[in-house]
Amino acid sequence: MEQLSYRTLEQRNFQGYLLRHAPERVLQFGEGNFLRAFVEEFIDVMNERAGFDGKVVLVQPIAPGLEPVISRQEGLYTLLLRGREEGRPVSQRRVISCVSRCINPYEDYRTLLDCAKIPELRFLVSNTTEAGIVFDPVCRFDDEPSASFPGKLTRFLYERYRLGGKGFIILPCELIDRNGDMLRRCVERYISHWELDTGFSQWVARENVFCSTLVDRIVTGYPRVEAETICAELGYEDSLLDAGELFGLWVIEGPQSIKEELPFEQAGLPIIVTDDLTPYQRRKVRVLNGAHTAMSLGAYLIGHDMVRSCMENSTIRGFMGKAVYQEIIPTLDLPGEELNRFAASVIERFQNPYIDHRLLDISLNSTAKWRARIMPSLLEFAARTGTLPTCLIFSFAEYLSFYHGGRVRGEGCLIGRRGEDRYQVKDDPWVLDFYYDHRDDRPAALVHAVVSNERMWGLELSALPGFEAAVTRILERIAAMGMYRAMQECL
Repeated sequence: MEQLSYRTLEQRNFQGYLLRHAPERVLQFGEGNFLRAFVEEFIDVMNERAGFDGKVVLVQPIAPGLEPVISRQEGLYTLLLRGREEGRPVSQRRVISCVSRCINPYEDYRTLLDCAKIPELRFLVSNTTEAGIVFDPVCRFDDEPSASFPGKLTRFLYERYRLGGKGFIILPCELIDRNGDMLRRCVERYISHWELDTGFSQWVARENVFCSTLVDRIVTGYPRVEAETICAELGYEDSLLDAGELFGLWVIEGPQSIKEELPFEQAGLPIIVTDDLTPYQRRKVRVLNGAHTAMSLGAYLIGHDMVRSCMENSTIRGFMGKAVYQEIIPTLDLPGEELNRFAASVIERFQNPYIDHRLLDISLNSTAKWRARIMPSLLEFAARTGTLPTCLIFSFAEYLSFYHGGRVRGEGCLIGRRGEDRYQVKDDPWVLDFYYDHRDDRPAALVHAVVSNERMWGLELSALPGFEAAVTRILERIAAMGMYRAMQECL
């Protein structure tokens, strides 16, 4: 088969949307699976539906990358978005044509700086992993390029300033809280560290908008197992195949004027521009991530391995639904209808037949996850209602059962048993030490030791009236009748 290219598509009389030529309006640091299945899809749809008429220049954030393949395919690739809608499996394919080129700044640094000359260039996007937005004092202004992403960005902004160009709307997509604020502070530190002129510092502050963002889409990337079959169906070889779920959400904290330049709404895209990201961040962590954490450890001990199979079990699904709708949503301040829609989308995402989401993967570092995802809902529910939420308390008992089952030391883990199967409990070393030291505790002693551990929770959960007794009672029920029947009692 021929490699994907514009010529290949023309020869096959391709009937889908293609944009071969347009001004380069977006510079994107990162060329990986996530951005290509998220930002590029949104831009491609804006081109088709709302006349955005923009191309994206990709920049490799590290020396080895996809530039040779992207260049060979002229920026084209096929995106598969798959999931469930209204209870039915749905699979969509789209050839993405909004990428103009990819730059490897480690081989061609001047070409990156020359992008500052493009008058239509207005948006800077990034996803350089959670470790990407850091200040590295070793980086110098005249590095070609700087090792750190904020260093590269500062140098690029300086080139734009030197040329008298317009500033940018900067949209980092790294999975970091307040990513825009963090990136702006790094740039400011480089300006000071490199002793750049005051005029540049003022230009950065005046002409550029650093937006904190929240991104939400599961991207599974290159579908290796299916790639040969998919390419045979397409009729061309695509080395950049990318796959993700149907659901997507991009929340941008910034001025409403952004919508005048990025026609999200006209294109009907799930993108929200707000002056406060916090309620949406809280909604994602408490509803989506909280639902995972609330049911995953108990579901694993019951005998399930994948999130998808849990949703086929009426007890587990009913437990998760009760936790979300009756105990988590009442602690949030967004409109109820909006929260219910989001919760319904979460349940459909958990049923996605195209994604294998392993419960043991979710179990990693569950101490910190329970603290960040569940504990705020628990405390807020208690404060608002004066009562304790049954399912969220049960989730704590699940966590204890899973960790307390790790009776044997392993390499960087504790080893527990589920019937004939063994599983690994993975967490910070001091957490594993704590549970190993308490491996022989009876339920009451174990619960008391854990809820009194301020290092784990940032406070003593034993101070929450009735919490310790309720967890102890559930843990004893789990020991007496098993996880499944104890979970049924919550419903």
